[in-house]
Amino acid sequence: MPTFQFEAMDSSGQEIKDVLEAPNEEEAQAVIRQMGYFVTKISVKKSRGKTTAASGSKQKKKPGRSFSIGGVNMKQLTAFTRQLSILQDAGLPILRSLNILEKQSRPGPLKNSLMDVCDEIEAGSTLSEAMSKSPKAFNRLYVNMIKAGEAGGALEVILRRLAEFQERSLALRRKIKGALIYPVVVVCVAVVILALIMLFIVPQFVKIFADFNVELPVMTLMLMAMSDAVVDLWFLIPLIPISIWLFVKLMRMFEAGRMGWDLFMLKLPIFGALVEKTVVARTTRTLGTLISSGVPILEALNITRETAGNAMFEKMFAQVSESIREGESIAVPLRAGARPDFSPMACLFWFMFIGGPIGLVIYMMKMNQRVVDDLTVNMVDVGEETGELDTMLYKVADTYDEEVTVLTDSLMSLMEPLMIIFLGGAVGFIVISLFMPLVKLIEGLSAQ
Repeated sequence: MPTFQFEAMDSSGQEIKDVLEAPNEEEAQAVIRQMGYFVTKISVKKSRGKTTAASGSKQKKKPGRSFSIGGVNMKQLTAFTRQLSILQDAGLPILRSLNILEKQSRPGPLKNSLMDVCDEIEAGSTLSEAMSKSPKAFNRLYVNMIKAGEAGGALEVILRRLAEFQERSLALRRKIKGALIYPVVVVCVAVVILALIMLFIVPQFVKIFADFNVELPVMTLMLMAMSDAVVDLWFLIPLIPISIWLFVKLMRMFEAGRMGWDLFMLKLPIFGALVEKTVVARTTRTLGTLISSGVPILEALNITRETAGNAMFEKMFAQVSESIREGESIAVPLRAGARPDFSPMACLFWFMFIGGPIGLVIYMMKMNQRVVDDLTVNMVDVGEETGELDTMLYKVADTYDEEVTVLTDSLMSLMEPLMIIFLGGAVGFIVISLFMPLVKLIEGLSAQ
């Protein structure tokens, strides 16, 4: 049977180059159209020696893998999953789909991982087994959902659910990052401007005041003291935030330190609610997606625990898993495990970052507040009673996604006036402190 080499365009306008075997050119074009491609060029591929074109295509040496560092970008993985689900819906074999997506991918971790997956499948592995050998691209959640899809014969459905899950997670992450960019940029610019004023402008006024021997008010003396401190210790401006970041990073390497920091973040005023709702939305959507895909409940809970990204939620899901092994439902241990215990490291972080003794008082007042509210527990309970646990978990995730959106918009609306007040107050303090002695100086010169 002859082998045809063809060039075609897919529905998005992407150029496709591949080969296929067919009795004649008409049937080859018909097969290509069934794949959803528009043929632009087709010709019979010439054989080389005794090796047929098909075997030559199979033995063709693949290009070398490019050097890459780190894992696969979440945006790239989400786009890959959506494209793979579309190709599977169109009825293409999984290996051909992966080869098409691998050729379209840019050099990097994802392309290297897809090459490895294709090699494993050609060697006889299943898709889930092949993906499990590329953990930089496909985590445990991804692999287990693929495995469940293979076992149930509904891989295209699982890929569609996985793509929707990743798209929602990516949208939530973008929303939170977008909300944080504005205040971070404003604070950084404000710090730079105020530091420059303290370093270069205030010392010039100090020289003027010293030459004319003017009696300085308290505000001006305070400003001069701050300027002297900035001039002498200017290197601490970048060093302090870097030191804090390194200290937190070091503490999070230990189990107690990680638990303390995550509890500190969950109980922060204003921002703590945003962190809590984000984690609840992500974990409930993960668990719902796994259960609806046919992953066993204990395996689904373990995967959700590993991908929670918060030590308090990891501990809670571990307790739920232990209770289920003993024959209990999810709702009861979820309600009990959602109440944090006392954490000495959380106390330390509150003391260091939130006003010393005041921070300790606030922590003791908020220490026993649950991280999962009654709404979530009750909906999980109803889901277990009705056999619609995955549906209820999706509803909880959707509810918290909306709350995150509302809270993010509210924080953005609140941040703008607060930043304006802060900058206006700082600039006003500097201007008043510098001009009060100047007014006295002018009045003295006028009197003379």
